[in-house]
Amino acid sequence: MITPEQFAESSKANLEALFELSQKTFDGVEKLVELNLQAVRATLGESTEHAKALLAAKDAQEVLALQSALLQPSTEKASSYGRQVYEIATSTQAEVTKLAEAQIAAAQQKLMTLVDTAAKNAPAGSENAVAIVKSAVTAANTALENVQKAAKQAVGAAEANFEAITQSATKAAEAASAAAPKVRRAPAAA
Repeated sequence: MITPEQFAESSKANLEALFELSQKTFDGVEKLVELNLQAVRATLGESTEHAKALLAAKDAQEVLALQSALLQPSTEKASSYGRQVYEIATSTQAEVTKLAEAQIAAAQQKLMTLVDTAAKNAPAGSENAVAIVKSAVTAANTALENVQKAAKQAVGAAEANFEAITQSATKAAEAASAAAPKVRRAPAAA
């Protein structure tokens, strides 16, 4: 039977874990907000400078060259921004996962202790029932470990795919940017 002290201790531990989880999540959101503010500031400044340069352009070819010169840095910055968002999300997720795994491990240990205590205090002849409960708990723990391993493998595969897509997009943007200055317009008829 659970005593009031055990219940209070368990509630306190769960509340502390909830606060820690909330703090980790808030830290991740805070990093994203900071990243977004930096991106907006940089984009605003660059857009202002680019608009001034476009207004000062003397002909269509100069406008085209300015636009072309803007393309590659913009794609690189977007790619960098995406990587940073992904890194923040991944690191936050890893911290939350670590905390959850610690909580699960503690809960599993408490359950096994409870089962062992119940087994010691069980009436004679209930050994088979205790063995079945222990077996079920062990099977549940094994299943949980397998799910955690599969989730980690899926995250690893997703990270590899994200990196490959990012590199491919960057290369495509660089190729498009390199090809863009070669486009020439016919002189306007007067």
